[in-house]
Amino acid sequence: MFDHAYGSYMKYAYPADELMPLSCRGRVRGLEPSRGDIDDALGKFSLTLIDTLDTLVVLNQLDEFEDAVRKVVLDVRLDNDVVVSVFETNIRVLGGLLGGHIMADMLKVQGERLQWYKDELLHLARDLGYRLLPAFNTTSGLPFPRVNLRYGVLSPNSRTGTELDTCTACAGTMILEFAALSRLTQETVFEDTARRALDVLWEKRQKGNNLVGTVINIHNGDWVRRDSGVGAGIDSYYEYLMKAYILLGDDTYLERFNAHYVAIMKYISQPPLLLNVHMHNPTVSIRSWMDSLLAFFPGLQVLRGDLKPAIETHEMLYQVTKQHKFLPEAFTSDFAVYWAQHPLRPEFAESTYFLYKATRDPYYLHVGKSIIESLNRHARVECGFAAVQDVRTGRHEDRMDSFFLAEMFKYLYLLFTEKRDLPLDIDDYIFTTEAHLLPLSLSTTRPPCRRNTTMLHGGLAEEEEIFTRSCPSAQTLFPNNPTFPYTIRDTHKHLPSLGTERLTLFGGIELPLHDTRTEPLEILKHLGLTLIPLGDGSVHMAGAQHKHEVSPVEVFTLKFIAELVSPPSREPPGLSPLSVQVISPPFLGRMVLTAGPAQFGMDLTKEEHGVKGSLVQSEPYQACSTIANREEVQGRIALAQRGGCMFAAKARNLQGAGASGVIFIDDAEGSRSEDMVPFQMVGDGSADDIVIPLVFLFWKEGQTLLDALAHHRNVEVVLGAKLFLLGEDKEESPASQKDASELPHVERERCFRGGWDQAVTEEASLSAPDSSWQPVPAAQEH
Repeated sequence: MFDHAYGSYMKYAYPADELMPLSCRGRVRGLEPSRGDIDDALGKFSLTLIDTLDTLVVLNQLDEFEDAVRKVVLDVRLDNDVVVSVFETNIRVLGGLLGGHIMADMLKVQGERLQWYKDELLHLARDLGYRLLPAFNTTSGLPFPRVNLRYGVLSPNSRTGTELDTCTACAGTMILEFAALSRLTQETVFEDTARRALDVLWEKRQKGNNLVGTVINIHNGDWVRRDSGVGAGIDSYYEYLMKAYILLGDDTYLERFNAHYVAIMKYISQPPLLLNVHMHNPTVSIRSWMDSLLAFFPGLQVLRGDLKPAIETHEMLYQVTKQHKFLPEAFTSDFAVYWAQHPLRPEFAESTYFLYKATRDPYYLHVGKSIIESLNRHARVECGFAAVQDVRTGRHEDRMDSFFLAEMFKYLYLLFTEKRDLPLDIDDYIFTTEAHLLPLSLSTTRPPCRRNTTMLHGGLAEEEEIFTRSCPSAQTLFPNNPTFPYTIRDTHKHLPSLGTERLTLFGGIELPLHDTRTEPLEILKHLGLTLIPLGDGSVHMAGAQHKHEVSPVEVFTLKFIAELVSPPSREPPGLSPLSVQVISPPFLGRMVLTAGPAQFGMDLTKEEHGVKGSLVQSEPYQACSTIANREEVQGRIALAQRGGCMFAAKARNLQGAGASGVIFIDDAEGSRSEDMVPFQMVGDGSADDIVIPLVFLFWKEGQTLLDALAHHRNVEVVLGAKLFLLGEDKEESPASQKDASELPHVERERCFRGGWDQAVTEEASLSAPDSSWQPVPAAQEH
């Protein structure tokens, strides 16, 4: 599998940064349509090759490794006029160069290979380190999120340096690579700079509970987004505190990690779930969905020695993976798809590897086998492996990120390979967040910094646990109990899927009814029971009692009524759906489409009269590059398709073209609001500059708008949280205002199902309204 992926990159893409596996060519920044912030990982420095260097060694591809090192030394240049992500460049490129150097140096010392090597990769790493340092030139010491490799941050030519904030992980995931660079070059500036950023994040934590937020202002240290979790935006900050202690031997990092970990387990962990909370009010979950990046956390819990919750959360993730073939980019607390993409992320494989290392339970080999089978069956294409655009349909995306080669194959290979067959002792190294290998021997090259102290609020109140400062021991945790992983997992093997009806039996027994409706029957069979449906809606249950002696089976029947319990509400707490109401003839407000909100842009719930405007389709439709029809977009509400780049990038392009609002339409064919969890768009961590209203429609609702636009020259809509009726009355009664979220679901869908054809038929005889419009009275919603 690795040969197919790496060979395809080298054949079709090198020296480009990434492979486009569907197009069978390289992705070169500036030559392909912009994908927004996703492209900030690309710096015209052969990203995938650098990110793969130490994977080649782990997989015993030593000839290929030596050839790859030569290519990097001869071909890669860092003096490029390109703006890159500080975070991504650090973990992928700086980490890749350091991992490659360490492997090259190891092989050279062994005396059989790379005798020509003279630390060229380390020199490149040092060069890159100095190109990243200008990002830290802020009043707080927290880094800018982006830097120009040639011009830095504040130069007139840099095209960056105006950002106000960054994510916690972006600022807190530098210490491993920067400290390793300092200790290998004896230049302390890198480690000191990364350490100062960590000090700021620690100082800015909520001192009452030791939680941190997701996005922070890089100039004054104020929190911009105060949601706290272990997934996207924060994840590797926690990881690097723990691993900084392991790599560098500095107790400060461990003390900080342990303080955060206690807070995580108290407020965020709801086994097997990990749900975000507000850092200032952590007793209430602020969203009911989880993102796939938190799949790393069970692996980190293994390093912490906390095996029980690691097993529980991993098992939950495995059940979600089995249900959807891959781990969706985000999924709800009842395990339905929230964001359908799967960009071949390795975090679940990472945790699987760590749990196998800790337990030696062959169950995790079977989990690894299922990952491999899914990749080969659903992601393998002619030119590599393609990301999955939608796990529900299996549609591919023309994308194979460098981390797929850097991490996924490394963890899967290590999961199945015997230690004696590796060219190195893997236990002498620690994995960075990009799975690059840094040697533990670095801890002896520099003493801990005396100024680096940790003061906990109210002192060190928490007692240290048995594995606070050492590796976990399953024998100590679960004495003489080799089946402990099974016992823990067993309670999480039958997690319900979204909207799953449950069959409630007498005595309060609940069985999930999946799509096939066979699993509950299998469960009952194990109990010796068989369900026999009757025509009147009731059910006979037949039970068998088998005698030890040979005799006819005694059968008895018990009649009971099967009660179908409705699933819990799918609407995440605090998420109020919006509406797109078509008010131009012949619709006259009677077509109402359920829309999802955005976490950025104008807050439509505070706009009493909504935002009114005429529709126009963006060109290009995905709006990921310069808008070609700016004159048409000016002053109108643009329709743009999801995909290709981040929502924030599309919104900026359309706002810059003069759009008064944006309606994003899902690119997953067939999706519709009645079947899907309400969708909320998130920004890119620095979306304060976006002020226009933004809403999201699923595919079916979006097609309704596109059909209307195709048949009518002018289509006017109102975006808002209230529904409006066109009419003669000029007065607005507060009592008559009705939120879209309060409109019964069946009524909202009836509005939608009628579509524009029905509106034409029913309303063609109505006269055109005047310019006044007002909230719909409750009795006149339709």
